[in-house]
Amino acid sequence: MGSLPEDPEVSMRRPLLSVASAARAVTPRLLAAALAAAALVSAASVSTASISTASVSTASVSTASAATVLAATSAAPAGAARAAEPVPAVMAALGDSISAGFNACGWYVSCEERSWSVGRETEVRSHYRRLLALDTRLKGNNVNLAVPGATSRDITGQVARAVDAKADYVTILIGANDACTRTEAQMTPVATYRSRIGTALGALKAGLPGARVLLVGVPDLKRLWRVGKDNAVARTLWRLARVCQSMLADPQSEAAADKERRDRVRARVQAYNTELTRLCAAYGPACRTDRGAVFEHPFALRHLSKWDYFHPNADGQKLLADLTFRAGFEWGPLP
Repeated sequence: MGSLPEDPEVSMRRPLLSVASAARAVTPRLLAAALAAAALVSAASVSTASISTASVSTASVSTASAATVLAATSAAPAGAARAAEPVPAVMAALGDSISAGFNACGWYVSCEERSWSVGRETEVRSHYRRLLALDTRLKGNNVNLAVPGATSRDITGQVARAVDAKADYVTILIGANDACTRTEAQMTPVATYRSRIGTALGALKAGLPGARVLLVGVPDLKRLWRVGKDNAVARTLWRLARVCQSMLADPQSEAAADKERRDRVRARVQAYNTELTRLCAAYGPACRTDRGAVFEHPFALRHLSKWDYFHPNADGQKLLADLTFRAGFEWGPLP
């Protein structure tokens, strides 16, 4: 856990670096960051093949890990087989830039066709493509409501659109922007996160009582720091574009204060994921989580877009699709 847009001036006005801050117009600082990155890529020939995929240390995290809670509350009871779910008639993706496929095929643009959830491209093998292989009646009924820059504050609004679309399978991946802020103090409090997601799920259940819901945990942001901190291009982009500074500020610093800050941000993400698990359990049998699969997976730099070294590229989206599909509902034999 690259086709270029028609005109950089046009594409750079699109929502940018959602996990760093809410979507907004591109600034000269951001344009400079992109141009600096392009120069560094061509000059440095940075290789990502040797990046270590060693697991991130879990020191300073609560003894009851989010992954343990996820497995305990999302798995079927011992000895009980899950009943296969009917393939949905309409599916919808809710969330932020990750589900929107931001930077997965171009320069600072959303690439919905490569979304892990509802993407159409065959190479990603999204949930939509896998379900379509089981029942072709789903064809064309894939709705991407995810918005770059979205936080937990925005999910209830996206739920309303999913209700209007009559989606009977909804994926939700939200929270990276709640933790990825300019400063640690600006992170969304855990209680606020829980309240917002709880309200959204209540609206979803009321509006679409028969819908199946998959809640996907927020990826491990400290893992992101670990795989990119020794890459000169990644560090330059993170600094100039101010990407996720709560975690990625001073990425090579070994100062105690910086180490402790990174651990606190990671713990906040784990707390968000624990709340997702509890909310899903309260929702009932129509809800599943990814059971910690995304947070725990040792993703590598090769899974990240070279436009920002933050968002998943096509390989990263494919990885997300695989991890979450296998951890979610039982739809029958895998295609």
